[in-house]
Amino acid sequence: MSLGSHHHAGHSHAGHDHGQLALIDALTGEHASAESNRLVRRSVNVSMGVNVLLSFAQIIVGVVANSHSLLVDGFHSFSDLLSDFLVLFVARHSIRAADDSHPYGHARLETLATLVLGLMLVAIGGAFLYSAGEKAMHLGEAPPVGMTALYVAIGALAAKEWLFRYMLRAAKKANSAMLIANAWHSRSDAASSLVVAIGIGGSLLGFIYADLLAAAIVGALIIKMGWEFSRGALEELVDHGADAAQTEEIRNTIRQTPGVLDLHDLRTRRMADRILVDAHVHVAPRISVSEGHRVAELVRSNVRRSCTSVLDVLVHIDPEDDSLAQWGAAEMDLSRDRLERWVAEESTRVWGHGQWAPERVQLHYLNGQVEVEVLLPPAPDDLPEPQAIEDGVRNLRQAAEVAGLPLQRWTVYRRLSEIAPE
Repeated sequence: MSLGSHHHAGHSHAGHDHGQLALIDALTGEHASAESNRLVRRSVNVSMGVNVLLSFAQIIVGVVANSHSLLVDGFHSFSDLLSDFLVLFVARHSIRAADDSHPYGHARLETLATLVLGLMLVAIGGAFLYSAGEKAMHLGEAPPVGMTALYVAIGALAAKEWLFRYMLRAAKKANSAMLIANAWHSRSDAASSLVVAIGIGGSLLGFIYADLLAAAIVGALIIKMGWEFSRGALEELVDHGADAAQTEEIRNTIRQTPGVLDLHDLRTRRMADRILVDAHVHVAPRISVSEGHRVAELVRSNVRRSCTSVLDVLVHIDPEDDSLAQWGAAEMDLSRDRLERWVAEESTRVWGHGQWAPERVQLHYLNGQVEVEVLLPPAPDDLPEPQAIEDGVRNLRQAAEVAGLPLQRWTVYRRLSEIAPE
């Protein structure tokens, strides 16, 4: 039995096809997210239509009515069109199936799009601040703001607040982090339009600096929102882990799985709105490889069922806490082929041929030592038992010490059945 090997659920025996298809479906949303994708497209189309109308109205009226803040807000609305195109592009391509170049799918396109959107907002906000500062240096030369600018600003405020609420409902139904970001982008637009309306109103009341101050505040709000989006996307791109509550839920689910004694080295990382999990699971040290794989399958199934945000679980089966085990160079360099040849040769020397030839040799690497289990074939009634076995084991242990083999414990079994093991 080879313990301590990696078991990836769904990657061996008859479960391979099912596990791989389940992983691809979860990664791409092939079965579950067709409706979500339609919601994303519909909400973005609505957003694009609203922003087209607003951007043209704000830019034209901002120029005609001499309102710098309305003009800035108009270009802000125009930038929303670019972000909407970005959302549509990602909605089309992020659901593509996993391939050889992208074995984990294309979900990170959503993260990349969120980062681009955040950086775009930072750049636009910085440009607004710079423009407002330049205008403030020539404040006395600016013509008065027209009343039409206030009407358009109030209309833009109402339209953007409605758009935020509409897109947020769609984002929650579609479970799309990127669409949620875009919805809050619309809310920041509504906040900026409110500031613009107040600034234009103040300018109409005689406070000539109010319009430029509103433009500067809008720029600062846009920079703040862009930074929040960019920071979240960057954390995900550098494999930021799940939050403490999610990690604890995953930990408890693994520990409650039958066959699991304990776990260590639990690691998580985010991919879009999903979580990837790696865990070292401690099981009974002498179970078979197939039973260890079964435990890994149960862990993966239980975690994905109880923690719906988990995309996949990679389980490493350990016979002990390998973070504490101390292995010397001799044990690490021990070759199974070399040991089997040595056991066969020494068994022949100690017990002779025929009924004493070992049928199976198993190794257990535990507690920094190597344990050997030897299975002997059935013996005729006239063979001395168990004294011959005890004498043979004693000779083998002494021979192992002479040969420099780090074999600390020997266990020899005699098969009783006449049916040879497979």
